[in-house]
Amino acid sequence: MCAAFDEIRIQGDRITLRSPAFDDASRLAALAADFEVAKNLARMPHPYSLEDAQGFLGRVAHKRAPADCALFIDHAEHGLIGCIGFHHEPAGLWPEFGYWIARDHWGHGYATEAAALALGWGAERGLRAATAGHFADNPASGRVLEKAGFLYTGDVEARPCLARGAPQSTRVMAWLA
Repeated sequence: MCAAFDEIRIQGDRITLRSPAFDDASRLAALAADFEVAKNLARMPHPYSLEDAQGFLGRVAHKRAPADCALFIDHAEHGLIGCIGFHHEPAGLWPEFGYWIARDHWGHGYATEAAALALGWGAERGLRAATAGHFADNPASGRVLEKAGFLYTGDVEARPCLARGAPQSTRVMAWLA
């Protein structure tokens, strides 16, 4: 969030990206508890509990830089439907971009819209590059990333997946502002 739950609002056509709030914990836990969501993410455990949601909110509360923050994806009718953001490892050259959408909202273009909004917001604040990856058995995520301007690097790596309990073949991508 860029300033300890300072309110960030990025308005799109159908969704809004906003800062997470501590009162999002129960909705976050309910959406993230779906194995079909968690199995496509490296760091989301399954099962996902209220305590996991509260821990996540606590970890992202102090993050301030566009290269290392989380934003929630809100839909006017449905409320919180996902999460998007950047994670920067100290040893990493570029931040890693990631997102997830609740399964009931797959296939409606919300991830594509959210990615464009988040990357545009980051670029306006000086972000010049990011990496991303998707598990090889999730090509839909690759299509979202391609639409957002990411290109395949040609690298395929085994990356951890907490929900599956084993590394997964991951296609690596890069984005330049």
